[in-house]
Amino acid sequence: MGTVVTITSGKGGTGKTTVTAALASRLSALGKQTLCIDMDCSMRNLDLALGLSDRAVMNFIDVIENRCTLDDAVVPHPKAQGLYFLSAPAFASGEHITESQMKQLTAEAARQYDYVLLDSPAGLGHVWNLSTCPADVIVVVANTDPYSLRDASRVAAELSAIKADLRLVVNRVQPKILRKLRLTIDDAIDQTGLPLLGLIPEDTSLILEIGKGRFPVFSLYSKADTACRNIVKRLIGQSVPLCRL
Repeated sequence: MGTVVTITSGKGGTGKTTVTAALASRLSALGKQTLCIDMDCSMRNLDLALGLSDRAVMNFIDVIENRCTLDDAVVPHPKAQGLYFLSAPAFASGEHITESQMKQLTAEAARQYDYVLLDSPAGLGHVWNLSTCPADVIVVVANTDPYSLRDASRVAAELSAIKADLRLVVNRVQPKILRKLRLTIDDAIDQTGLPLLGLIPEDTSLILEIGKGRFPVFSLYSKADTACRNIVKRLIGQSVPLCRL
C-alpha cells in the first residue's frame, strides 16, 4: 500500500505547487512509482510545474463520478519514468465531492503507486478538507515572512485533529533577508509548532524554467534541487542532514 502525502499551505504564493512537482520528480528518480493529483479545482497549475501543460483530458472528479477509470485519467510523464499526473477540473468547484469519495479514490491510487502526492488549494475550505482528509503525511509549506508563518500556524491548528504525520517545509529561504530581519529557522518552527522536514533556498531561475516548460522545475544540482533531494530522502525514512544555506 502506498503513502498519501498532501502538500498544503496557509496562503498562496508559498511555492506549494512547485514543491509538489519537485518532490514528485525526486521520488520518481529514486524508483518510486509516484502519482501527483492536482486538487486546486478551477485554479489548477500543477500541470505547468510538471511540464505537462494541457496534456490531461480527464480529471479526478471524472474518476470519482465513474466517467472514466483512474488508469484512463492518469497521464504518464514523457520525461520521468514512474511519474504520473491526475488533473483537477478546469471549471467544476468540487464542492459536491464528499470526503468518503476522496478517500476511496486515494485508496485506489495507493494500491497502484508507492506515493500519491496531493497538491491542495491554498487556504481553508471544502476542497482543502478533501485534500487533507486521506493523508498519511501532510507537508505544510511556508515562507519566512510573518504573514506566511501566521497562516501556517493556523493551518497546523486546523490539522491537529487529523491522524497524519505533520511536517514543515520552509521554502524560498533567503539567508541575507533572514539576517537583516534577525530571524532564524527556529522561529518558523516555534511559530508553526511543526517538526521541520526541510529548507529550500530561493531559486531565481525558477520562473525561467517554468516559462520554458522545462522539467524538473529546479535546475539540476542547484541548491534548491539538492534540498528537495534531501527532503525526499527524509520522507522515505532516510537520515539526511539539512542543507547548508
